[in-house]
Amino acid sequence: MRRSIAPVIALATFVVVLASCRKEERAGVPLTPVDISININNPAYADLQVPSGWLYLTGGSRGIVVYRSGADSFVAMDRHCPYQPAEQCRVFVLDDQVSLQDTVCCQSKFLITDGSVLQGPAALGLQRYNTSFNGTTLRIYN
Repeated sequence: MRRSIAPVIALATFVVVLASCRKEERAGVPLTPVDISININNPAYADLQVPSGWLYLTGGSRGIVVYRSGADSFVAMDRHCPYQPAEQCRVFVLDDQVSLQDTVCCQSKFLITDGSVLQGPAALGLQRYNTSFNGTTLRIYN
Protein backbone atom coordinates (compact mmCIF):
# COMPACT_ATOMS: atom_id res chain seq x y z
CA MET A 1 0.00 0.00 0.00
CA ARG A 2 1.49 3.28 -1.13
CA ARG A 3 0.68 6.60 0.56
CA SER A 4 0.87 10.03 -1.01
CA ILE A 5 3.06 12.69 0.57
CA ALA A 6 0.93 15.49 -0.92
CA PRO A 7 -1.03 16.05 2.35
CA VAL A 8 2.24 16.35 4.29
CA ILE A 9 3.64 18.90 1.80
CA ALA A 10 0.39 20.87 1.88
CA LEU A 11 0.45 20.98 5.69
CA ALA A 12 4.10 22.07 5.76
CA THR A 13 3.39 24.84 3.24
CA PHE A 14 0.42 26.04 5.31
CA VAL A 15 2.57 26.20 8.47
CA VAL A 16 5.30 28.19 6.69
CA VAL A 17 2.78 30.68 5.27
CA LEU A 18 1.04 31.04 8.63
CA ALA A 19 4.34 31.67 10.44
CA SER A 20 5.31 34.38 7.95
CA CYS A 21 2.11 36.34 8.69
CA ARG A 22 3.15 37.22 12.24
CA LYS A 23 3.76 40.88 13.01
CA GLU A 24 7.37 41.98 13.15
CA GLU A 25 8.85 42.32 16.62
CA ARG A 26 10.69 45.60 17.14
CA ALA A 27 13.55 44.17 19.21
CA GLY A 28 11.99 45.11 22.51
CA VAL A 29 11.02 48.72 21.76
CA PRO A 30 7.63 48.96 23.45
CA LEU A 31 4.72 49.22 21.03
CA THR A 32 2.95 52.15 22.64
CA PRO A 33 -0.52 53.21 21.42
CA VAL A 34 -0.36 56.55 19.60
CA ASP A 35 -3.23 58.64 18.21
CA ILE A 36 -2.34 62.33 18.07
CA SER A 37 -3.92 65.07 15.95
CA ILE A 38 -2.36 68.51 15.63
CA ASN A 39 -3.32 71.60 13.65
CA ILE A 40 -0.08 72.65 11.97
CA ASN A 41 -1.39 76.23 11.63
CA ASN A 42 -1.14 76.54 15.42
CA PRO A 43 1.96 78.65 16.22
CA ALA A 44 3.23 75.89 18.51
CA TYR A 45 3.72 73.71 15.40
CA ALA A 46 5.13 76.41 13.10
CA ASP A 47 8.24 74.31 12.38
CA LEU A 48 6.03 71.83 10.51
CA GLN A 49 4.58 74.44 8.16
CA VAL A 50 7.44 74.05 5.67
CA PRO A 51 9.10 71.00 4.07
CA SER A 52 12.21 69.84 5.96
CA GLY A 53 10.79 71.24 9.20
CA TRP A 54 10.71 69.02 12.27
CA LEU A 55 9.70 69.04 15.92
CA TYR A 56 9.40 66.87 18.99
CA LEU A 57 6.05 65.74 20.37
CA THR A 58 5.12 64.02 23.59
CA GLY A 59 3.93 60.46 23.03
CA GLY A 60 5.14 57.05 22.01
CA SER A 61 7.71 55.25 24.11
CA ARG A 62 10.38 57.98 24.48
CA GLY A 63 8.75 60.83 22.58
CA ILE A 64 8.10 61.38 18.87
CA VAL A 65 9.99 63.34 16.24
CA VAL A 66 7.91 64.54 13.28
CA TYR A 67 9.55 65.53 10.00
CA ARG A 68 7.79 67.22 7.09
CA SER A 69 9.18 65.46 4.01
CA GLY A 70 7.04 67.24 1.40
CA ALA A 71 4.07 69.51 0.83
CA ASP A 72 1.60 66.86 2.00
CA SER A 73 3.82 64.20 3.54
CA PHE A 74 5.16 63.69 7.05
CA VAL A 75 7.25 61.09 8.83
CA ALA A 76 6.72 60.38 12.53
CA MET A 77 9.17 58.22 14.48
CA ASP A 78 9.59 57.14 18.07
CA ARG A 79 12.69 58.61 19.67
CA HIS A 80 13.42 55.33 21.51
CA CYS A 81 16.71 53.92 20.15
CA PRO A 82 16.14 50.30 19.05
CA TYR A 83 19.64 49.27 20.15
CA GLN A 84 19.47 47.78 23.67
CA PRO A 85 15.96 49.19 24.23
CA ALA A 86 15.95 48.35 27.95
CA GLU A 87 18.39 51.24 28.45
CA GLN A 88 15.68 53.58 27.11
CA CYS A 89 18.03 55.76 25.10
CA ARG A 90 16.37 58.76 23.42
CA VAL A 91 17.59 60.16 20.10
CA PHE A 92 17.85 63.88 19.36
CA VAL A 93 18.10 65.79 16.09
CA LEU A 94 21.71 66.80 15.54
CA ASP A 95 22.93 70.23 14.45
CA ASP A 96 23.15 68.98 10.85
CA GLN A 97 19.30 68.82 10.85
CA VAL A 98 19.38 65.57 8.83
CA SER A 99 20.22 62.96 11.44
CA LEU A 100 19.24 61.84 14.93
CA GLN A 101 21.50 60.30 17.54
CA ASP A 102 21.73 59.46 21.20
CA THR A 103 25.26 60.32 22.25
CA VAL A 104 24.86 59.14 25.86
CA CYS A 105 24.13 55.40 25.62
CA CYS A 106 23.06 53.97 22.24
CA GLN A 107 25.49 55.91 19.99
CA SER A 108 23.54 54.92 16.86
CA LYS A 109 22.73 57.51 14.21
CA PHE A 110 19.53 57.62 12.13
CA LEU A 111 18.32 59.55 9.09
CA ILE A 112 15.58 62.09 9.89
CA THR A 113 13.75 61.48 6.60
CA ASP A 114 12.83 57.86 7.37
CA GLY A 115 14.54 56.66 10.57
CA SER A 116 16.94 54.33 8.76
CA VAL A 117 20.30 53.52 10.36
CA LEU A 118 23.22 55.72 9.27
CA GLN A 119 25.69 54.39 11.82
CA GLY A 120 25.47 51.41 14.21
CA PRO A 121 25.50 49.59 16.50
CA ALA A 122 21.70 49.58 15.92
CA ALA A 123 20.61 47.15 13.20
CA LEU A 124 16.98 48.34 13.08
CA GLY A 125 15.72 51.79 12.17
CA LEU A 126 13.55 53.91 14.41
CA GLN A 127 9.97 52.76 14.94
CA ARG A 128 7.71 54.68 12.57
CA TYR A 129 4.10 55.70 13.07
CA ASN A 130 1.42 56.18 10.42
CA THR A 131 0.54 59.72 9.39
CA SER A 132 -2.33 61.32 7.50
CA PHE A 133 -2.71 64.98 6.56
CA ASN A 134 -5.75 66.85 5.27
CA GLY A 135 -4.07 70.21 4.60
CA THR A 136 -4.51 71.49 8.15
CA THR A 137 -4.59 68.60 10.60
CA LEU A 138 -1.80 66.06 10.92
CA ARG A 139 -2.76 62.75 12.51
CA ILE A 140 -0.10 60.43 13.91
CA TYR A 141 -1.26 56.95 14.85
CA ASN A 142 -0.53 53.24 14.94
